[in-house]
Amino acid sequence: MTSNGTLDPLLVKPGKPAGLAARDPRSSEGAPGDREVTEAATAELNVELAELQERLWAEHRQSLLVVLQAIDAGGKDGVIKKVFAGVNPQGCRVTSFKVPSEEERSHDFLWRIHRATPGAGEIGIFNRSHYEDVLIVRVHDLVPKKVWSKRFDLINDFEANLTAAGTTIVKLFLHISKDEQAERFRKRLETPSKQWKFRVGDLEERKHWDEYQTAFDDALTATSTEHAPWRVIPGDRKWFRDWAVQSILVETLKRMDPQFPKPETDLSDIVVE
Repeated sequence: MTSNGTLDPLLVKPGKPAGLAARDPRSSEGAPGDREVTEAATAELNVELAELQERLWAEHRQSLLVVLQAIDAGGKDGVIKKVFAGVNPQGCRVTSFKVPSEEERSHDFLWRIHRATPGAGEIGIFNRSHYEDVLIVRVHDLVPKKVWSKRFDLINDFEANLTAAGTTIVKLFLHISKDEQAERFRKRLETPSKQWKFRVGDLEERKHWDEYQTAFDDALTATSTEHAPWRVIPGDRKWFRDWAVQSILVETLKRMDPQFPKPETDLSDIVVE
């Protein structure tokens, strides 16, 4: 069960502005029905995703890289937990990119990223990514504009190289509203089991909301390419977000069309006694 084109509006068309300000974070356009119907469809897609991942792992020729970007509390962890719940951990690897270590800072900004890209048969999931180096460094003026602005082309070349080597890239920006972020922060404060996720620094980052939106908009516009386009996922409604992401991943893997490999030897005369 896939979107059959109903999620096309989520695409950032290469060469066109991302237009985040005009995209509704609460939209559920394209969903198969109301929340109950959509959640049932998501469960079906989860099974389909697991089956496709098994074929990808067995084939061991192609790989899939899923890049997740969002503002704080945007839902990256939630997507990883819910959307990939049914896949085989053996063929799926999550990498969270935090503040670079001393070793990582001694290399170019893509060094630590390339080391984490998926190998043949794997699904790699980036919780934040190389895009932090054109986002947070810009908002907080950690490097001059003449440095971070050149990184857009470097990122495009890097992703083109991955694609040429057999990695399909799915880039998802989880788009939430400022009001929704505030509500999620309140829930973290009020819920004991969620308080560990709350950081006082998140409130400082929230003060830069407008600067981040501009930085995201520019990054998505500059790096949505034919080989690695961005999709903007309305994220205020988690049930729609999860369905949209599941649909995109299932459609992508179907296009990749991984196949179970043929046996290395003729099995027709083998009998297990």
